[in-house]
Parts: sequence; structure tokens; C-alpha cells
Amino acid sequence: MNRISFPSPRIICLVGPTGSGKSGAALHIARCLARADLQVCIINADSRQVYEDFPIITAQPTQEEQAQCPHLLYGWLPVGQKISAGQWMDKARAAISDVRSQGQIPLLVGGTGLYLKALLDGMADIPTTDASVSARLTLQCQTEGPEALHVKLHAIDPDYASRIHPHDRQRIIRALEVWESTGKTFTWWHEHATPPPPETDVLRLGMGLPLPELTPFLNRRIDTMLETGALDEARAAMKKNPDLSLPGWSGIGCRELGEYLAGNRDLTETLELWRKNTRAYAKRQWTWFRADERIKWFRPGDPDAPRIMTELVTSFLTESGHTLYPS
Repeated sequence: MNRISFPSPRIICLVGPTGSGKSGAALHIARCLARADLQVCIINADSRQVYEDFPIITAQPTQEEQAQCPHLLYGWLPVGQKISAGQWMDKARAAISDVRSQGQIPLLVGGTGLYLKALLDGMADIPTTDASVSARLTLQCQTEGPEALHVKLHAIDPDYASRIHPHDRQRIIRALEVWESTGKTFTWWHEHATPPPPETDVLRLGMGLPLPELTPFLNRRIDTMLETGALDEARAAMKKNPDLSLPGWSGIGCRELGEYLAGNRDLTETLELWRKNTRAYAKRQWTWFRADERIKWFRPGDPDAPRIMTELVTSFLTESGHTLYPS
């Protein structure tokens, strides 16, 4: 069997907006490399796909897809627990180290730009914040609504506020908490991040389209989620965790279906809002990732894209200093 030798850390990263086909492309790469006896391990880099109660609504790979190659960091976090970029980064680093120790190829797949920036470009060393500040902001968010706090955040840190949704309670509270505790914005901390180890080498691939072209893909995916049990999934989660302010409910689709089940709007309004919020999220992701000139982009539906992506990965893994050898 062929195995791959990594004299220095190498990471493959597949990014892009929601609904652009990243999971399918990652599995295609894994299958192609498996024919050369090279095993890929796919590592989740999406902040919503960590939650255990929402595999359908957050578009986690199915059990059948996960059986095709190893997958890590999917569906492990309870709805009531928060996770920060730093916490995810620590878990991702441990996962990458474990994958490499087994002679496997780590392939990070996801659309949470902040997570990937923390891991690949360095993490802001934000001091520990006062828990009472977080508690006060959480209560304020519950009473006034996340939109009011988002307006406040936009006045303080417009760059960061423009990258998160006005309903994203967790990130809004976190950014305000950091501002009140440190006197510096999230944007400032990110710009002064500690860089990653210099020997890390990354191949950045992207799947995506401008929003007008991507929208039909997004609508079809929501329809598929409903057909495969999204509403039943939300109903089961509601029975276990009826508090919609819990972190796991903040994902797009989760919150909208939760509000419907709570009787706050009818199904037609719910689906319209779900589609609207999904488009807005995809647009923000597209803007974030397109600003990174290191990413090599591919279009969903392009029949040549999987082949070219696999060729780039193979070249990246076998170029000078990184050899394939028989074991």
C-alpha cells in the first residue's frame, strides 16, 4: 500500500458558501485518492455542523457518506453548549495531528471563515473575559432581541458586524463581551492575531458562485432537507431543548423551524424566512472567502471541477519534499 510522508505539516482546505457542493467535492477527492491507497480524513470546519441534534438542517454528511472515508468533528456538541473559534481550533489541531499520525491526509471542509482564519492564519489571543458581562449581554439579548445588540455592535465594530447575521446571538454577544472587557474590537484582535507555525503549508480550494447563480442550489437544498425530515428533526430537538436561545438553535434553518414549532409564524412565512436568511448568509460567506486571493475557485456543477481539484491535491501532496512510498 502507498502511504504519504509529510516532512512538514500540510493541510488541504475546501471552503465556500453554504449549498455550493463542498461535501460532494470532498468525497470525490477522497475516493480518487483512495484508488492510490491514500486515505483522506474529512474534518468539519463549519460552526453549525458541530451540533448533534441537527444533522439534516445543518447539512452534515449522511451516515452513508461518512462511511466512505473517516470524518471528524461532526455532530458531537449538545445544543446547550457554545463553541468559540479558539475551542474549535484546539480540537481541529488535535484532529489533524491524530490524522497525520495515522498516515492519513487531513481535508478541512466548511464555510465558517473565522474558524479557518484562526487555524490557518493565526488566532487572536483574547484575554479571558468577565462572565458577568456575558450574562448581562445574554439577558439583554433575550429582552431586547439580537437585532438591537447588532446595531450597537455595528456602531462599535462595523467590519465584524457586517460579517455576521443580525440574528446571530452567540457571535454578537461574544463581540460585545470582548469590547466591554478589553476595550478593543473583534476586528482589532483578529488583525493582531498570533501567526500559525511558519512550516504549515496549505492548499486552499473553493466551491462557490455569486448569489444570483447560487440561489437555485440553495432553494433546492432546503426542499431536500424538508423532504428528508428537517421538520421532524427540529420537533425532536424542541422536545429535548425547547429554549430557542440555546446556542445550537442559532443555525440558519434551526431557528426558523424552532420559531414555527413554537407557534410564532406559519409554515409559509417560515420557509420564506429560511430561504432569505440562507441567501444572506451565503452572500456573506462569498464576500469573506473571495477576499482571500490564495483560494483556487471552482463552480458547482462544472463537470471538470472534481478532476481538476483532485489533480491539484495530488500535485500538492507529491511535489518536492513530499514523497509517496510503498509500505
